[in-house]
Amino acid sequence: MTGVERRAKLLSMLAKSKEPIAGAEMAKRLSVSRQVIVQDIALLRAADNNIVSTNRGYVLLKPGKCERIFKVRHTAEEIEKELQIIVDNGGRILDVFVYHKIYGVVKAPMNIKTRKDIYEYVKTLSSGKSSPLLKITDNYHYHTVQADSEDILDNIQKDLEECGFLAKLLDFEPVDFWEKSE
Repeated sequence: MTGVERRAKLLSMLAKSKEPIAGAEMAKRLSVSRQVIVQDIALLRAADNNIVSTNRGYVLLKPGKCERIFKVRHTAEEIEKELQIIVDNGGRILDVFVYHKIYGVVKAPMNIKTRKDIYEYVKTLSSGKSSPLLKITDNYHYHTVQADSEDILDNIQKDLEECGFLAKLLDFEPVDFWEKSE
């Protein structure tokens, strides 16, 4: 079994388990040393898997399952403020996309969850090597935001609205993202 296969099995074990799994138990199941498990866990964490150590073993924390799409409009100078509203309320910006009348949906992944991520993103935009998607749609764009609860998403929506960033949907846009499904 290769290291990649072993780490995939480790991740699968953690994802399926409802209880912490001791490193020694993982080592036994995978026929490797406890030290190999420690190294694999470090690599999985570095790959953005939310694995925590407890006194009873390792646990994979499941990411927040709540998602909402926000349609927003603001200037390029207000990008940092918009992203901070989302992150400071506990949201994670998964992507940015626009609906273009001719080109349809144009989408880019973002994966912004901290102020440091925001700083790096804004720095890249400021360098002039990239420009934000909002430039092709008169500052209108969308973000898919993930959070641990609907309350967090509600707070994000409220704060975006208070700053005047939330935008109304247009006729050619196919979905009302804020309708709650029952």
